[in-house]
Amino acid sequence: MKKIVFFLIAILAVFGLFAPFTAKTATAEGFSPVKAKSACLIDKRTGELLYGQNENTEFPIASMVKIMTALLTFEEIEKGNLSFDEKVVVSDTAAGMGGSQMFLDRGLEYPVTDLLKGVIVVSANDACVALAERISGAEEVFVDKMNARAKELQMQNTVFVNATGLPKEGGHSTAHDVALMLRELTEHERYYDYSKIWLEDYVHPDGRVTTLTNTNKFVRFYEECDGGKTGFTSEAKFCLAASATRGDTKLISVVIGAEDGKTRFNESKRLLSYGFASYKSEVIVKKGDAVFTCPIKGGAVKEIKAYSGEDVTVLRKTGESPTDAEVDTLFYNVKAPVKTGDAVGECTVTEGGKSYTVKLYAAEDAKKAGIGDIFGKIAKEWN
Repeated sequence: MKKIVFFLIAILAVFGLFAPFTAKTATAEGFSPVKAKSACLIDKRTGELLYGQNENTEFPIASMVKIMTALLTFEEIEKGNLSFDEKVVVSDTAAGMGGSQMFLDRGLEYPVTDLLKGVIVVSANDACVALAERISGAEEVFVDKMNARAKELQMQNTVFVNATGLPKEGGHSTAHDVALMLRELTEHERYYDYSKIWLEDYVHPDGRVTTLTNTNKFVRFYEECDGGKTGFTSEAKFCLAASATRGDTKLISVVIGAEDGKTRFNESKRLLSYGFASYKSEVIVKKGDAVFTCPIKGGAVKEIKAYSGEDVTVLRKTGESPTDAEVDTLFYNVKAPVKTGDAVGECTVTEGGKSYTVKLYAAEDAKKAGIGDIFGKIAKEWN
């Protein structure tokens, strides 16, 4: 492992701009309990728990289940198994779901992008089932995929029983698990094209118009909110998972079991406002900046530039003194040829005993060494 302490970090520390990691906290001094059954607040970049209130206690989560339905759809598109433009035929089952919906016509074809919009904006049950049936053939099979993905995300207290969150025995999750799920969904940049929509008239294939109004009123009334998912059933009560950004600080809040809709929004605002007032993220290496050097074996060149696939950040509590952070790079046994975008290693930032790791990627190509390159290297060594 090659250890580097960036000159940039020293500069940031001198001017008080550097952001050290802080320890996990389950409670917050001076912050009164959230008026709900369960709640949590995490740092989106690192996943660090900043506030927790029964955050690992299992509850029904209503339509927040649809976060996973949307996530799996984006991932299927990313894998090439689906496309945004592909048209999906709506089955009788999907069209007859009832509850919150975008009123799909049975037998007609709808683009995947429109179905995603329905899921994210209006919490459409019909769109959820249409996507589940397209991806897995049947909603029941899709649910197996949902539960498998939950395990991969370390959602240890979650069981999905359908793709919609409609009441069904056995389904449950926790505030912390929901936060992890939304954190993963918000890694897909295209998600924000839908989540920020407030009001839109949607034209169906037959020309009929349905007005789509975002169930997440937070995106209109809380400036920093850029996404999230509401939920309500008589058992789950009023729920909200929300993502918000202020400067370089990105937070995710979850409220489960508020007594009314106004309370879930007010308590979410209070949670996020507490987070932004109490913590601040600083970016020390920007996503895409080729500031790393990766050694290459068997290449026409000995090394290439590499970049981080995401911002390298640290989180500090407001008022804490900044300290230096160590940035360690671990490169894989990289052999030529290498193409731009290939994964070549990892970067780990350590501050105050806490670590955060991101992947590194090749910023340029490296072809395999030819005979001419080999003789050229020999000649240089003799000179």
